[in-house]
Amino acid sequence: MGYARFAVWYLRLVAFVNFLSAVWVALGQDVRRHNQEDLFTPYLLTAGFASGVFTAFLAITMRRRKRAAWILNLGLSGAFLALFALAMVFPEIRRHPQNWVSLGLTAAFVGALLLGRREFYAKGDRANPRLAAAVGAGGLLVSSLLAALLVTATDRSSAPSTFLERWRYGTLRLVSVAAADSPGISPPHWADVAVNMLSTALVLAVLYAAFRSRRAVDPLTEDDEKRLRELLERHGERDSLGYFALRREKSVVWSPSEKAAVAYRVVGGVSLASGDPLGDPEAWPGAIGPWLEQARAHGWIPAVMGAGEEAGTVYARHGLDALELGDEALVEVAEFTLEGRAMRTVRQAYNRVRRAGYAVRIRRHEEIPAAEMAGLVQRADDWRDGATERGFSMALGRLGDPEDGRCVMLECTDAGGELRALLSFVPWGPNGLSLDLMRRDRDSDNGLVEFMVIKLLRRAREIGITQVSLNFAVFRSVFERGGRLGAGPVLRLWRSLLSFFSRWWQIESLYRANAKYRPIWEPRFLLFEKSADLPRIAVAAARAEGFLEAPGLPKWLHRKHLETRR
Repeated sequence: MGYARFAVWYLRLVAFVNFLSAVWVALGQDVRRHNQEDLFTPYLLTAGFASGVFTAFLAITMRRRKRAAWILNLGLSGAFLALFALAMVFPEIRRHPQNWVSLGLTAAFVGALLLGRREFYAKGDRANPRLAAAVGAGGLLVSSLLAALLVTATDRSSAPSTFLERWRYGTLRLVSVAAADSPGISPPHWADVAVNMLSTALVLAVLYAAFRSRRAVDPLTEDDEKRLRELLERHGERDSLGYFALRREKSVVWSPSEKAAVAYRVVGGVSLASGDPLGDPEAWPGAIGPWLEQARAHGWIPAVMGAGEEAGTVYARHGLDALELGDEALVEVAEFTLEGRAMRTVRQAYNRVRRAGYAVRIRRHEEIPAAEMAGLVQRADDWRDGATERGFSMALGRLGDPEDGRCVMLECTDAGGELRALLSFVPWGPNGLSLDLMRRDRDSDNGLVEFMVIKLLRRAREIGITQVSLNFAVFRSVFERGGRLGAGPVLRLWRSLLSFFSRWWQIESLYRANAKYRPIWEPRFLLFEKSADLPRIAVAAARAEGFLEAPGLPKWLHRKHLETRR
C-alpha cells in the first residue's frame, strides 16, 4: 500500500468510527471518555456526526490527490503530533498505553503524508482561498442570524434577554458547537442540534470552496475551432459525433503533432469528453495521454461519453474501463425502403401525413437568408420542450451560426404553408449527416418528425448524402434482448426498471422511434477510470445533457440563448 493510500484509508476508518459513535451511544460515550483528562485519541478520532463529515470530506479530497488537502492535513496533524509529543513528557500521561497508541498512529499518518508528498499533485483553483474566505465570512453572518432567529422563536426562558444576547448564543454554538451558560436563554435541545447542523453545513461549504477543482483550463478559441474544422475535413467521416466537438463551451487538448485532439468539458469536477478523438487514429494516443495527465493534475475525474468501439479500445489501453452505454441508429440511404410488411406501419403513417398536405423543404444553412434563419431560430426556441436546454454529446449547442453553413435544415409546413416542425443535421464527413435538433409545434399532427426523416432519406442523394445518423438509444440491447423468449430474470428486471424510468426520460421511446427505420445499430461506450467514480460521472453527464441543473442564478438573470436538443 502506498503512503497516499495509507493516509486516505486512515481518514476513512476514522470517519467510519466517528459516524458509528454518533449513532451508537455506548461507543460514543466510550470514545469521549478516552479523550479527556489524561487520555487522548489519535488524529481526528472524536465521536460525533460533524467530525465524521469533516473527516470524510478530507478523505475524499485526499483520494483525489488534492494538494490543498495535503497541506491542511499536514498542518493539523503536525500540530496534533507536536502537542501529543509535548504531553507525553508528563508521567501521568505517559503511563497510559492508549496514549502511546494514539501518538504512534498520529505519527504514522504524518509520516505517510511526508513520504507520499509527491503523490498529492492535483491543483485547485487559484481563487479558492478568496472564495473560501468569502463563503466563511458571509456564511457565518447569515448562519448566526438564522441561529439567533431560531433561538428567539424557541426560547423557553421566562427571564428577559436582548436580541444581541441571543445572537451571541447562536454564534457561540455555531463556532464551538456548545455555547457557554447564558442566563435568560434556554432553547429546546432540538434547536441546539439544528444550529449545530447549520454549523456543519457551513464548514462543508467552506471546505468545498477551498478544495473545489478548477472548472476549465482554456475555452475553445477561434484558432482551435479552425484547426478542429480542418481535422473534420480530413477525418470527419470516421465519427458521426465528430462535429459536436465544435461546441464552444468545450475545451480541447491537442496531440504534439496536432493531428488529433480530445474535446472535453469540465462539469462538477469531471473532465467529460464525448465521442471519439478527432483526427488521425494513429495520433489519438498523443491526445488522450495529455488529456488524462491534465485531468489528474487538476484533480478531475476523466470520463468519455459515447465513444465508438475503435476509440474505446484506444482509451482502454490508457487505463480506462468501458461500459456499453447504448447504440446509435445509422441509416444507409441506399438500403432504406418503405416497401415490405415490416415497414407497413411506418408507410401508413407517412402516407397519412402526406395526404394531410404537409410538405418538407430541405436546404443547407448557408442557403437560408439571415432574416429567415433568425425567424427559424425563434420558432425553434418557442417550441423547445420545457425551460431546460438539453444536449451535450450529440448536440451542437447553437443554431444559425454562419460558421455552420454546411448543416442541413428541414422545414415542415402544413397545407396552409404554416411552419410546423424543424429538423437540423450537422455534417458527418462529406457524405453524411448527424441529427442535431428536433422541434415541432405541439398543436400539429403526430408523425411529423418521422415524415420529415423519411423525406430526407428519400431525397438525400439530391444533396450528396449517403448515410444519416439518428438518435442515440440508451441501453438499447436491454430492451431488445429483455423482451425475447428465454430472457433471464436479471435482464427482465433491468428492462422493467428502464421501462419505469422511461416515464420521465425518453429511454424506451427513443429506442422504439429509431427502430422503425430498421437502422444499423452501432454500440457506444462510457469510458471511466474507477467504478467508484460512476455515480459522480452520471451526475456530471446528466448536468451536461441538461437533465439536472446545478443551483445558480435565476434564469431571468441570464441572457436567453438557444441550445440544441438531441
